[in-house]
Amino acid sequence: MSSTRTPLRERIAAAPISWGVCEVPGWGWQHAPATVLEQMRSLGLVATEFGPEGFLPDAPEAKAATLAAHGLAAVGQFVPVVLHDPGVDPLRLVEAAMTGLLAAGASTLVLAAATGAEGYDDRPELDDAGWATLLGNLDRIDEAASARGLLATLHPHVGTMVESGEETERVLEGSRIGLCLDTGHLLIGGGDPVALARRHPERIGHVHLKDVDLALARRVQRGELPYTEAVAAGMYVALGAGDVDVAAIIDSLEEAGYAGWYVLEQDTILAGDPADPATAAGPDPVADVRTSVGYLEAVAA
Repeated sequence: MSSTRTPLRERIAAAPISWGVCEVPGWGWQHAPATVLEQMRSLGLVATEFGPEGFLPDAPEAKAATLAAHGLAAVGQFVPVVLHDPGVDPLRLVEAAMTGLLAAGASTLVLAAATGAEGYDDRPELDDAGWATLLGNLDRIDEAASARGLLATLHPHVGTMVESGEETERVLEGSRIGLCLDTGHLLIGGGDPVALARRHPERIGHVHLKDVDLALARRVQRGELPYTEAVAAGMYVALGAGDVDVAAIIDSLEEAGYAGWYVLEQDTILAGDPADPATAAGPDPVADVRTSVGYLEAVAA
């Protein structure tokens, strides 16, 4: 373990999805960006991912200035992009994201293998030709990002072309790209995030920390409940309140020398403003993120 690593407490970052801000149309009530950024900083968080297109200003310099005005550093950006279609050039599509990341001093491009359809409730199956295209594009993007001083990672994500533990292993075997380990999505997709962290720590370049209500996750896995409905029902919970052994994952990664960010990502769907008495019975992002930060501080201690 490196003695020069930044302490874990200083590597905790936020993500707008914990406040219900998502790229999926109709996802739920959306906070104003200034409110989200102010609340992040009030919770002692020092950095954040960008959030979906349109959350921050489009111009790279304006993105950086907006975060700096709220005392937040930039970590990375989640970029869903079609990787399996030979008629689509994903590298062209992620170039704008890389420019924005560099302008804000961020380090990490977080790719998801989008299906090409909206939402995360359904996905097609890939044939061998589609897999070959996807893996080749991952290496192209990895090389282009590295040439610009960025780290590219692939995020296994429910409702994308790389969802399960088996599909994640296929990416590890067939490409050079690193992984964004999302502890919730991998579990819901049928993988084992604890085992992955232990087997492949050298391939994990970025971490999204989630905890999950396993009973709801099992219903998604069995096809009894659409993913979006499960999120709205509270499938993602504050760290320590669910069934993911988050502490074991962090211990394993830290022991292996992981020096990257731990991004708090509790996917949330809001019916309305948590400050409005009419909708206050729903999720409270500030309370949940505060609980998750406290959990991580206890793990770090």
